[in-house]
Amino acid sequence: MAFRGQVSEARRPAPRLYLVIPQQLAGHADLLAQALGAGVAAALVYLPDADQRTQIDQVKAVAPCVQERGVALLLAEHPELAAPTGADGAHLNGIEALKAVLPALRPARIAGCGGLATRHDAMLAGEAGADYVMFGEPEPSGHRPSFGAIIERVAWWAEVFELPCVGFAASLDEVNPLASAGADFVALGDWVFADARGCAAAVADAARQLAITDPVA
Repeated sequence: MAFRGQVSEARRPAPRLYLVIPQQLAGHADLLAQALGAGVAAALVYLPDADQRTQIDQVKAVAPCVQERGVALLLAEHPELAAPTGADGAHLNGIEALKAVLPALRPARIAGCGGLATRHDAMLAGEAGADYVMFGEPEPSGHRPSFGAIIERVAWWAEVFELPCVGFAASLDEVNPLASAGADFVALGDWVFADARGCAAAVADAARQLAITDPVA
């Protein structure tokens, strides 16, 4: 894992969006297509509890509209389905889950890691070989750290490490602060799909917030 002091002083790339697709929308390619606006680099799909055949069918239903736009398609907690569905990778919850599937995902697919409660956990995920780390996503119970704590974690990571980090935005108001703190990607949660104007408008708002961010050196 590269540290900031070991590399040149080039600025980090401009932050991009990371769209989180909730379970109830996993198979809705039409709605997902509307949300994949400018600046979206990756889409993370949470699959509903169902038999594997149904899950595979749902991923295959959305894969073309995602990947044909140059957006990486990632599966949450189902790394075993990445190869059968042609997904670009998987997002794992915790270091042990990451380590367990890295041999199966590498070298062809992305392996991201969230559920990192401490700085030490994040460093371990990077050392294990994660392609990115995520900070601030809600737990299954809905609890998440304070936003101040999330900003602090993102800023620390961006200052010290080269490995990309994703900051989870629970609302539009959190997008710009996360990007300004140094997040390489800003994850957009359920609020995008709850917007009364439609998800395309919500994603466009988030993209405008990124556009006024001064990238961290």
